[in-house]
Amino acid sequence: MTTATVPPAGAAGTGTRMSRREVLQALSGLMVGMFVAILASTVVANALPRIIADLNGSQTVYTWIVTSELLAMTATVPLWGKMADLYSKKLLIQLSLGLFVAGSLVAGFTPNVEVLLLSRVIQGIGAGGMTALATIVMAAMIPPRELGRYAGIFGAVFGVGTIAGPLIGGVLVDTSWLGWRWCFLIGVPFSLISIALLQKTLHLPAVRRKVRIDWLGAVLITAGVSTLLIWSSLAGSKFDWASGWTALLVGGGLALLALAVFVEARTEEPIIPLGIFRNRTVTLTTVASVLVGVAMFGGTVFLSQYFQTSLGKSPTAAGLMSLPMVLGLLVSSTVAGQLITKYGRWKMFLVAGAAVMTVGMLLLGTIDANTSVLALSVYMAVLGVGVGMLLQNLVLAAQNDVPASELGAATSVLTFFRSMGGAVGVSALGAVLANRVTSLTTEKLGPLAAGGGSTEVPDLSALPEPVLRIVQEVYGTATSEMFLIGAPFALLALIVVLFIKEKPLNTLSGDERRAREEAAAAAGMH
Repeated sequence: MTTATVPPAGAAGTGTRMSRREVLQALSGLMVGMFVAILASTVVANALPRIIADLNGSQTVYTWIVTSELLAMTATVPLWGKMADLYSKKLLIQLSLGLFVAGSLVAGFTPNVEVLLLSRVIQGIGAGGMTALATIVMAAMIPPRELGRYAGIFGAVFGVGTIAGPLIGGVLVDTSWLGWRWCFLIGVPFSLISIALLQKTLHLPAVRRKVRIDWLGAVLITAGVSTLLIWSSLAGSKFDWASGWTALLVGGGLALLALAVFVEARTEEPIIPLGIFRNRTVTLTTVASVLVGVAMFGGTVFLSQYFQTSLGKSPTAAGLMSLPMVLGLLVSSTVAGQLITKYGRWKMFLVAGAAVMTVGMLLLGTIDANTSVLALSVYMAVLGVGVGMLLQNLVLAAQNDVPASELGAATSVLTFFRSMGGAVGVSALGAVLANRVTSLTTEKLGPLAAGGGSTEVPDLSALPEPVLRIVQEVYGTATSEMFLIGAPFALLALIVVLFIKEKPLNTLSGDERRAREEAAAAAGMH
């Protein structure tokens, strides 16, 4: 058992409300850090088909390059969130960026897919810290009533990072003297700038608490989630869905998670405080976050592969084609944030966002190898608008409805379950895509022409014209089926958010609320 002490500094430490300028200065390093985390996930999107071809990877490896980072981020978010309630948030963010730099350097010099997967895990741990801690720090400094305004600024950073990522990645891949390795290395200088900015501008109040991290719970949660993800990505390709391996992996994963619940219910400082789910808003926003993660990550992560494999676009062109979805997300998140700050009403944006996201998924379920760029752009913009209204506002609703002492836990729980939904979505839908590509190719070309059931991603430049057309049709059909599978999850998210009760937004920051709660508790003891 240790004691974490952070010396007070700046306006936040004095108990006075920070000015808008002070908040923006404090958020500058966070914004650069978030930009880096977003860039890492988007810059590699258009490079993946080339990376897989160069390193002789399969469709399953393609899925795991995405899933491994998501899994590491998912598994560590609750731990980062718990540590944020106990240790220096500033130090933790800098630590997460340091891990991200290490992972990026390993990825940039990777000799094979195995080392690349390891580096993605290290990157994911770092990204998990940035994802959880950025929102927690914002909530500590800014009242929920004012959060919309600053969330809009973060929405703009998110949009720029997401827009720039695929474009930068495509240009790097298409530039012979740079290549795909720079998709990983480019994040390093931004991370170092963020660490320096955080050191200079971010000042948070003192934290002085006896702490005990529940390492057993963290290990059990990580092991349970990992086991289920391994099953969902391998079932149907390496072994049958109904098989002994399925029984072993699913049974083992559920047993580990049940044991985690048992441990969390009895430990003094749980990673995921089960009592937090007695709060109806937290429970419903958590369920909605899982469903949004499945629908959004599961469907969209393979769009870049569709652009390049089915439509025959270059990596740079594929980056440009993702702009409508990003612009839709950027505009809707920024406008919704401003309107929430102005009027104090937020539920309508959750309902509208879930409805629009469902429509976007259904529209993308109609695509094929001959879909026009204009139609694709409209469908993706619709999906982006829906996701933009949902993501940040689910967190806002939960943060507004919990005590200040549980802000870190509530934020990390939502981020954890959204990431878990995304990891499950990418893993399971990636397995479905691989199986459909293999079965459709075998159906059209025969088992020998289809590589005997191999799921290796084809090199389009090496295929004769008739085979190329069939492969493009196969990937178009398989991708549209993925969106149709994801659409019901978006619809379920709409049903869930309808049951969330709208409550007035709090006008006190997390630090101010914590001070009042502690004062009230102290008064009650006397």
